[in-house]
Amino acid sequence: MTTVTPPGPQLTPRQVERRRRILRASTALAARGGYEAVQMREVAEGAEVALGTLYRYFPSKVHLLVAVMQEQLQQLLDQVRRHPPTGDTPAARVAETLTLAFQALQREPRLAEAMVRALSFADRSVSTEVDRVSHLTAAIVLDAARLGGVPDADQQAALRVIAHTWHATLLAWLSGRSSLTEVRADLHTAAKLLMLR
Repeated sequence: MTTVTPPGPQLTPRQVERRRRILRASTALAARGGYEAVQMREVAEGAEVALGTLYRYFPSKVHLLVAVMQEQLQQLLDQVRRHPPTGDTPAARVAETLTLAFQALQREPRLAEAMVRALSFADRSVSTEVDRVSHLTAAIVLDAARLGGVPDADQQAALRVIAHTWHATLLAWLSGRSSLTEVRADLHTAAKLLMLR
C-alpha cells in the first residue's frame, strides 16, 4: 500500500508521534472553529510541543492545514483500498467514492472549510505539500476506478479534470452555492470523462 511520506528527512518514531499529535490538535481546532480557530500557539499547546518545534515541522498555518488535508486524503485512500466501491463502471465507482468523501466532509464542515481555505491560500512555498494532495487525489480516483495498468494520456488528463472538479465542487458546496445533489451530478459528469473501456 502506497502512502505519501512527509517532506524532509526520514522521521524517527518520536518525531512521527510528535507530528501526529500536531496534526491531531490542528484537526480538532479546525473541526471546532474552522480556519480562524487554528492558531499556531494553540496548536502547540494542544500537541504539547514548543512553539519553535511546531514551526520546524510546519512553517505556517497553511502548511499545517494542507498537511491535515493530506492526512484526511490518505485515510480516504486507505478506506477505498479496504472497501472498494461497487459501481458497475469505473466512472460510477469514481463518482461513488468522491460522493462518499463529500458526505464525510459534510459531517465536519468547519474542518473541510479550513482545509480548502488553506489549499486556496497556498503559494509556491507550499508546492510540495500541494503536490502530495494532488497525488493522493489522483491515487483515490485510480484505485476507485480500478483501471489496471498505467493510465494513458487521455485518462491522465481526465484524472486532472476530475480532481479539479472535486475541489471546485467542494468549494461551491462549502459556500452554499451547490447542494449535495448538484455535487453528486457534477462528479458523475466529470467521472464520465475517463472514457474507460
